[in-house]
Amino acid sequence: MPPTNPARRRALTDAAITLLASSGVHGLTHRAVEKEADLPPGTASNYFRSREALLVAAAERVAELHHADTDRATDQPATLVDLLTESLITAATTQRDRYLAVFELQLEAVRRPVLAAALAGLGDAALQITAGHHDKLGLAIPREKIPTLIALYGSALFTLVIAPPGSVGREFVRDMVHVIVYGSAVQKISVLPSNG
Repeated sequence: MPPTNPARRRALTDAAITLLASSGVHGLTHRAVEKEADLPPGTASNYFRSREALLVAAAERVAELHHADTDRATDQPATLVDLLTESLITAATTQRDRYLAVFELQLEAVRRPVLAAALAGLGDAALQITAGHHDKLGLAIPREKIPTLIALYGSALFTLVIAPPGSVGREFVRDMVHVIVYGSAVQKISVLPSNG
């Protein structure tokens, strides 16, 4: 039976997220996670028998953190544009490492069916949670449009998170969100600074 110390398990999965962001999937080893979490050798393998189990646990932890953030955000009355703008700015700045780790996990899931299944399940949960948050906020978005909204949000998230740190401006993000929510026909779009 695996160990049941939740604080230690969280420390290991948080360390895995940090390593995924800084070193990618190939830098994620049990020993590297232990070192990052400042835990003794052998601790990570006691909780996660394989590297794949560690990847799945990191994906589950990212989802847990994301859902908790979303719950807090929807406790405050806001328009959909305001909610998505703040979410994207936060993801591209203070939570950039978390989302870099998410992208690493998504790419690795292409080659690992167990991880793909875990991420698919998390995606299904995200769809249900998003619909619930929309209901809570009284947003008049048809349920059949929510998957499209999530896909567009995910594309915007990727664009902003991989942008050079410090280059993401509020006006650009708000313009992007207006296009996601209302379409591009009547929107003037700011230009994101180039990576060069």
